[in-house]
Amino acid sequence: MPMKGRFPIRRTLEYLQKGEVVFKNTVKIMTVNYNTRGELSEGARKFVFFSLPQIQYKNPWVQVMMFKNMTPSPFLRFYLDDGEQVLVDVEGKDYKEITQHVKKILGKSDKVLKAEALAKMESSNPANFGPKKYFLRECISEVEGQVPHPGRVPLPKEMTGKYRTKMAASSED
Repeated sequence: MPMKGRFPIRRTLEYLQKGEVVFKNTVKIMTVNYNTRGELSEGARKFVFFSLPQIQYKNPWVQVMMFKNMTPSPFLRFYLDDGEQVLVDVEGKDYKEITQHVKKILGKSDKVLKAEALAKMESSNPANFGPKKYFLRECISEVEGQVPHPGRVPLPKEMTGKYRTKMAASSED
């Protein structure tokens, strides 16, 4: 993507991955209500400009809707999967304060995020073998560059024991 437009750095993968808000699995919809003019909505505008792309990248299962110029005071509303709604007032707050507040009330804790990252690393490690249900590979022979499994592909004659003993016996004669 070309580096054109307003603040193009916010569309880079590095910037999107630095987002710190990962919602709990119960959050399904997030609505942002703010005004395009006025001092009270300044934090909400900057939140939409800087933090919202990161939130969308980190939480692809969350639907994000924005309502501009439809409310006298800016707020965020979250719809949870059990039908509950969480309302967050962002009037007069800085976008960093909004991000921290949202992370605190609806974000996953650092402990949970570390546990999920560790579980993901363990399951995706190509050195792990076992049943397909739990691991990427069942056998080392599935790794490229390894000797194929003799049950699926016959081994070359030079690698079989019968051929080696026959060659050793013929060289002794």
